[in-house]
Amino acid sequence: MKSIPSLLLGASALMLALPAAAAPVTYDLDPSHTYPSFEADHMGGLSTWRGKFNKSHGVVVLDREARTGTVEVTVDINSVDFGHDEMNQHAVAPDIFDAARYPTATFKGKFTKFDGDRPEEATGDLTLRGVTRPVKMEIDDFKCIQHPMEKREFCGADVSTKFSRKDFGLDFGLDMGFKPEVKLKIQVEAGPVSYTHLTLPTKA
Repeated sequence: MKSIPSLLLGASALMLALPAAAAPVTYDLDPSHTYPSFEADHMGGLSTWRGKFNKSHGVVVLDREARTGTVEVTVDINSVDFGHDEMNQHAVAPDIFDAARYPTATFKGKFTKFDGDRPEEATGDLTLRGVTRPVKMEIDDFKCIQHPMEKREFCGADVSTKFSRKDFGLDFGLDMGFKPEVKLKIQVEAGPVSYTHLTLPTKA
């Protein structure tokens, strides 16, 4: 009969041999590599205007083994950029985004579809101009790599959705024939929470 110490040693060896349970990983969106961009109609098909928001931040919590996770993103409306100064100023005015009253837009959702351990869809609530509506975000080209410069894991993807701006009270130009559909595309890169908290050593 094996002694109790031998049994304990055997159990410990078995536990060490088993793979560790995966835990959710929290990522901060990298604001220098994440830009929500959009396409919207101008004058009922005369042309398509494109722009982006230069400032955003957010957090992704992802458990790839359990196929679960959450997403929270905040966009600074005042950072809207059409590449046209006059249009930028008009966009934040009361008759369009009304940034003085609604300085941010947010998306809060969860991953609802996976291909293996890669998220393919996120469903949640988009709040824009003080109005909240459910939206579904399609996630393409999700990939995680060991970042050659940061020396740690980074993940990235292309995210897209469509919605009617009329649903959010963005009705500027609709009486002139502007189409209300907006295409939203977001290039996303994110690193583990700790990467944003690193500080460079100061010179002596």
